[in-house]
Amino acid sequence: MAELAGLGAAGALLALAFGYLLGSIPFGLILTRLAGTADLRAIGSGNIGATNVLRTGRKDLAAATLLLDALKGSIAVWVAMRWGAGAGVLAGLGAFLGHLYPVWLRFAGGKGVATFIGVLLALWWPGLIAFAVLWLAVAYVTRYSSLAALVASALLPIGHLVLDWRAGQVTAMSLVFLIMAALLWWKHRPNIERLLAGTEGRIGQKG
Repeated sequence: MAELAGLGAAGALLALAFGYLLGSIPFGLILTRLAGTADLRAIGSGNIGATNVLRTGRKDLAAATLLLDALKGSIAVWVAMRWGAGAGVLAGLGAFLGHLYPVWLRFAGGKGVATFIGVLLALWWPGLIAFAVLWLAVAYVTRYSSLAALVASALLPIGHLVLDWRAGQVTAMSLVFLIMAALLWWKHRPNIERLLAGTEGRIGQKG
């Protein structure tokens, strides 16, 4: 865990807290309220992410939510990196946790895919390319967006662990990716149940 060396308990908590507060900003809810649409938590899945924003009929708001939810993960890492590599890794985890469990919304947040992508961009951009390729491949074959996200998020930390193994070490970044992937799967429990039941909506499906 060379990234965390010298950070100390106080520094680690500060990085986590900073990332959490930034990640907990509910951009989807804020944007839809400013636009005067229906309460995001009362439509569709009740989720605050871009997919549910799209159910308001506002593609522009959904795109903005996707971008901002990703950027809050990236910005948390980039800012905290000034304190050290370990701080950046922990801030990324904090941002992801903040999006999933925002204190302002009684810990009922989004599912984390966009913020996961944003953290990837800042911590390990080749991993983001791998994630995108995996997502596109699975989505093309199955037409399931949720399955594509689940497969890509599961394989990415495995890939990073393989690189760690080749280098003869296990890094904090690998552990953070594993934690994030596990939490993303946990938040996608309803999607997994629908996938198993064959009732999950496919990309482009109407009604």
